[in-house]
Amino acid sequence: MNNISIKESIKLHIGDISKLTDRVKENSVNMVYFDPPFNSGRNYKLDENSDIGFNDKWTDDDYEKFITNAINILYDLLTKDGTLFFHISSNEMFIPETILRNKFKFVTPIFWKKCRSKNNVKHKLGSTIDIIFKCNKISKPKFNLVYQDRDITYLKNSFKNKDERGNYSLGHIVTEKTKIGYLYEFIIDGKKFNPKSGWRIKQSELQKLYDDNRIHLPRKTGANIYKKIYLHETPGKPCTDLWDDIHSLGQGKEKRIYPTEKPTKLLERLISISTDENDIILDPMCGSGTTGKACYNLSRQCILNDINEDVIPIIQSRF
Repeated sequence: MNNISIKESIKLHIGDISKLTDRVKENSVNMVYFDPPFNSGRNYKLDENSDIGFNDKWTDDDYEKFITNAINILYDLLTKDGTLFFHISSNEMFIPETILRNKFKFVTPIFWKKCRSKNNVKHKLGSTIDIIFKCNKISKPKFNLVYQDRDITYLKNSFKNKDERGNYSLGHIVTEKTKIGYLYEFIIDGKKFNPKSGWRIKQSELQKLYDDNRIHLPRKTGANIYKKIYLHETPGKPCTDLWDDIHSLGQGKEKRIYPTEKPTKLLERLISISTDENDIILDPMCGSGTTGKACYNLSRQCILNDINEDVIPIIQSRF
């Protein structure tokens, strides 16, 4: 198994995924990004004149065995509070999801809208979604809140209110009617507010909002009060499980240098969510080394692995 130093913090192994345990200690990896063949029934090449690429034609039984064996290996390398991200097309998600849910206690799908409309599709629905399964051993793994850019229409229509601090939108502090929240009465300027379904926050937290002039009072009698969310204080919207703001290489500015390559921005978001600086990230089937580049950009350590020696100069070219 060849061991190649790309950068001080980026190591590349050439060899089968089953040999990773010879080089990587158990419970030592903070994040795994596993982007295996998708069982797509296709053969991929760098271009029409190249021999570089891989075969992605499987029987379902062989594919299930391959994924099962790989997940068993990667599970043991992952720290207790680490995260494994499994990337797959929405068309072929069933076999991997079944394997992942049998192995990990907590599995959450992230829906990546990788491209816009498919204008060349005439006899089926255009495939625009990939699934990235976020897999964890425990309920509260390492997690960092990241933000997505706000929608332009949302920005235009939601921050119309203004006070001496600036423009703000309205945030709910009353529990929706189908639930029961914290039950108490709150008085503002002699007016009593006591919603039947209760409050989303404790009385002490609501009092802090009021003392800091962060309560928006309604004009209509019987209407709810809201908290003020100021435009200049919010870096964006907290990241959701739908990622429609990162485009695939075919529709973005980044140049494709390898078949099935993923955008650097996508890897940077996954890494930012689940790791801190100097944490260790493993990509067991790294292809062109996008994960390594993203780790380098974010000051993480990275272990890359691929069975194909042809990827060495491609990965080196990134640095």
